[in-house]
Amino acid sequence: MIDLRSDTVTKPSEAMREAAASAEVGDDVYGEDPTVNELEARTAEILDKEAALYVPSGTMGNQIAVRAHTERGQEVLLETECHTYKWELGGIAQHSGVQARTIDGGPRGVVDPEQVHAGHVEADGHRAGTGLLVLENTHNARGGTAIAPEQIDAAAEAAHDSDVPVHLDGARLFNAATALDVPASRIAREVDSVMCCLSKGLGAPVGSMLAGSTEFVERARRVRKLMGGGMRQAGIVAAPGLLALDNRERLHEDHRRARELAAGIDDIDGFGAREPETNIVLVETDEPAATVLDALEEQGVAGVAFGEKTIRFCTHWDVDDAAIETAIERVSRV
Repeated sequence: MIDLRSDTVTKPSEAMREAAASAEVGDDVYGEDPTVNELEARTAEILDKEAALYVPSGTMGNQIAVRAHTERGQEVLLETECHTYKWELGGIAQHSGVQARTIDGGPRGVVDPEQVHAGHVEADGHRAGTGLLVLENTHNARGGTAIAPEQIDAAAEAAHDSDVPVHLDGARLFNAATALDVPASRIAREVDSVMCCLSKGLGAPVGSMLAGSTEFVERARRVRKLMGGGMRQAGIVAAPGLLALDNRERLHEDHRRARELAAGIDDIDGFGAREPETNIVLVETDEPAATVLDALEEQGVAGVAFGEKTIRFCTHWDVDDAAIETAIERVSRV
């Protein structure tokens, strides 16, 4: 099976398994796990933030950020198709007691300053007001679009004009940085907090990072405990995360393979694929996506439905050039 459902399906390398087995550990809730501490310090340095926090998942990282930034009842501005709003089980309401006000970022998921200003609500005796702006880069549901740092800056500046903090869901932040040929820290420069995943294109078996100011991370650490994310000898899973950070340098390979996959599929009758910006390929199908996916599974290719007639494929480090060629051949049979 050529598994293109997501870059979350990657298996850890032998080096990661060895690092986990030999990791120096301690009780992270007490701040005594040296491997976790190293991972947090290195991430903060890479993202040019004062501090970082290791969390079990990207979803938890986003939810912690919302809780740490807001007060109950406030409104949160989010792009209509963003992960924090659409794919996290209504967590902002369940965990933080806040309301969602959505912004349509168009085909690429870009939120502009005018939309931020228009969506902002001033707190008064009747309304709780806007408490947070959430952005996403790359934007998963919009096809892995890599949003330019200047566009992130502009939206963040608009929020800051009203003293509203900004959180960036950077689950695939390093894919965006690779595609735009800028440091990840440049993309996150103007936001107050940023989450990035270690377990997607970077290949770690588990874990994400949440970074921001020292004060923010102190609040976030308490919220992590509240949500059940306080871990003990977590160095065993943090050690592969340290190696995963080095895999930032190979993400361009996933992007190249995504372009080759899209070009090959686009030439097949019944399918239409736009050129991807990163490692996500969205394919429009003449037949219902569920029907096509069943047929693809019989041919040994796995993807996911992203709409009634849209399929998403993700390239990752477990899919090499030969697998891409074979996948295209098998799609052509369908």
